[in-house]
Amino acid sequence: MSRPIAPRLAVRAVILKDDRLLLVNAWGGVKSDLWTAPGGGVERGASLPDNLKREVHEETGLGIAVGPPCLVNEFHDPNGSFHQVDIYFRAEIITGALDADWRDPEGVVTERKFFSRADLAGIRLKPDGLAQVAWDTAVYYDPLEPIVR
Repeated sequence: MSRPIAPRLAVRAVILKDDRLLLVNAWGGVKSDLWTAPGGGVERGASLPDNLKREVHEETGLGIAVGPPCLVNEFHDPNGSFHQVDIYFRAEIITGALDADWRDPEGVVTERKFFSRADLAGIRLKPDGLAQVAWDTAVYYDPLEPIVR
């Protein structure tokens, strides 16, 4: 009997600057027009905040201070074995600025941009409740949703 595959754990940053939310492309290249908060998979042996600082720096070149959690989001592939749990933390930029020449060492994130709340209505964004979370002070749980590309 095979052992079930455990869900992947990831961390993401909710960063507001001048009332605009920082987002990155969710898939590399021209695969999708989907946007999400910066972050990524957790590496064993490092705290969740330390993982988040590493991921945000890799994807954006920014240094951040990590605040409290604000969202737990789950998504999965209903036709496969993929299941991910993302923990979103409020964060603020402490060093750096967005630079079009910055390169994600893993080559996944190729775009990073700040969006106003009004701008979000014109883009594809996951998770669905991210805008509400970003401009609110509550902690949210976004239940299991199917993965999209």
